Amino acid sequence: MSAATQSAPASNTRSDKRRAMGVACGAHALHDGYTDLVIVMLPIWQAEFGLSYAEVGALRGALAGTMAGFQVPSGMLSARLGTPLVLAGGSALAGLGYCLALFAGSFPALIGVLFLVGLGASTQHPLGSSLVAHAFSGARSLKALGTYNFAGDLGKMAVPAAGALLVTMLPWRTTLALMGALGFITAIAVLLLTPRYQAETAKTEKDAAGIAAAGQGGFYALLGIGVIDSGTRMGLLTFLPFLLTAKGASLPTIGLALTLVFVGGAVGKLVCAWIGARIGVVATVWLTEGLTALGILALLAAPLEFALVLLSPMGVALNGTSSVLYGSVPLLVAPEARTRAFSIFYTGTIGSGAVAPIIYGLIGDAIGVPHALVVIAAIVLLTLPLVLLIKGRLGAAA
Repeated sequence: MSAATQSAPASNTRSDKRRAMGVACGAHALHDGYTDLVIVMLPIWQAEFGLSYAEVGALRGALAGTMAGFQVPSGMLSARLGTPLVLAGGSALAGLGYCLALFAGSFPALIGVLFLVGLGASTQHPLGSSLVAHAFSGARSLKALGTYNFAGDLGKMAVPAAGALLVTMLPWRTTLALMGALGFITAIAVLLLTPRYQAETAKTEKDAAGIAAAGQGGFYALLGIGVIDSGTRMGLLTFLPFLLTAKGASLPTIGLALTLVFVGGAVGKLVCAWIGARIGVVATVWLTEGLTALGILALLAAPLEFALVLLSPMGVALNGTSSVLYGSVPLLVAPEARTRAFSIFYTGTIGSGAVAPIIYGLIGDAIGVPHALVVIAAIVLLTLPLVLLIKGRLGAAA
């Protein structure tokens, strides 16, 4: 049995597994909720500070870019200080960022607030994923990481909704300070509840060697699939409102359509992980990515009413692949290298999600939205041969 597929440590008790899952899912829900809470605030900030649309975009980009850029440093820091301390510190730092909104009175101050939130949130994905991978092995790891992935979507729904409700009753600065307090509560829970695994003490040099070996075994092929998958998701969501508008959709209908996609996506993250554990990673990726390509083409041809019917199943396929991909990282990477591997993986996928709308937007300007969507459907099919490159490395999970 290779290092990449061996079981979790013998000391990993049932209580440890429950605590690891609870900490990872709780942190994921909070941090993903924090990153989407800014969407609720953008119209308020634009009205109060007289922001241009470019400045509004810069606020969103400050958070997303910081979060993407510090994934790998977060993994390296956890190799020295341990997952509990770094994940707790990140939760507290993200909370502190929102608390400091009490004193934000200008556009640069908001940039600073969101930089701190993004810096704190950068710790969660690599460390939470690694924590779950330590606690569970094999097919159970795939299911557990799917549940962890689903928890992030719950946070994306709950935290912005809570913020939107509070801001109707309180000033927005007070609302953000109250939401920021959740970060400190989460930090205390992380410190108290996170299991301590010996593998966390591995040095960065050993991690880097493990990644290099994993690259020969398919990790970077998996990363390539993740980059294409994330870019496809963000590209489609960018063009979807314009496609539906061309079919005669009103603004409320577009809002409904996006809700249908997001609900389907949340379900897909949970369900596809379980499907992957039953039929294998390769078959699941072929199924979800194939359905995504076919779904995009069907959306182009369908009348508005049928397009709306397609959106929830499309959301399942569009988001479901991500759980299978994240769940495959532990199958390809040695245990001592997993935190760094997840850091690299999330950097690639989050970065792709940030850059893809720009690239596809340029394509849309050049050839029009319908043809740009055909390009997206064609590119997503590149994942099908890529996944075959890792088939032999996944063992029974393939």
